[in-house]
Amino acid sequence: MPDQSKTKKRLIVGISGASGIIFGIRLLEVLQKLDIETHLIVSKAAEMTLAYETDFKLKELRDMAHEYHPMTDIGANISSGSYKTLGMIIVPCSIRSMSEIATGVTGSLMSRAADVVLKDRRRLVLAVRETPLHTGHLRTMTQLSEMGAIIAPIMPAFYNRPKTLDDIIDHTVGRLLDLFDIDAKMVKRWKEDETPAED
Repeated sequence: MPDQSKTKKRLIVGISGASGIIFGIRLLEVLQKLDIETHLIVSKAAEMTLAYETDFKLKELRDMAHEYHPMTDIGANISSGSYKTLGMIIVPCSIRSMSEIATGVTGSLMSRAADVVLKDRRRLVLAVRETPLHTGHLRTMTQLSEMGAIIAPIMPAFYNRPKTLDDIIDHTVGRLLDLFDIDAKMVKRWKEDETPAED
């Protein structure tokens, strides 16, 4: 029997067309330094957002992942539940992507991979980036939560006293990775580093 403890840890990373693509880029940068194999899917709208919001080229983004999968590749390894992964994170996650997943529409590899993660009871994290939210959005989020997904909107924390935009991005990415029990040493944890008061 193969040694399961030596099985490569894999994480599917989806980047959809919502604003905030820097969070997906930073996530890939961090995962490059960890012993985790990344499988990247980038939507067509995300390619446009990449050009609008950053100076990165699509090839640079693809090269950050161990494997890149086109949205149309429904036969990719990550489209099957037999291909073991830790789960999937979509960051940022657009309302369109979220809605497709909630309704079981699997017309693209992004929604298909997410559907596989859900059906096999693996972790699906949706870093939704939209505001304000109408009742339909909120109902869709409730439906996804009931299906087993984790809805993790990109919301900055300030208890860690961030001094730069990078501080805010890193803390957010670190907290998203926490949801997969991946400690990238990026999070200043609440009251964890405080020296106990003397009697």
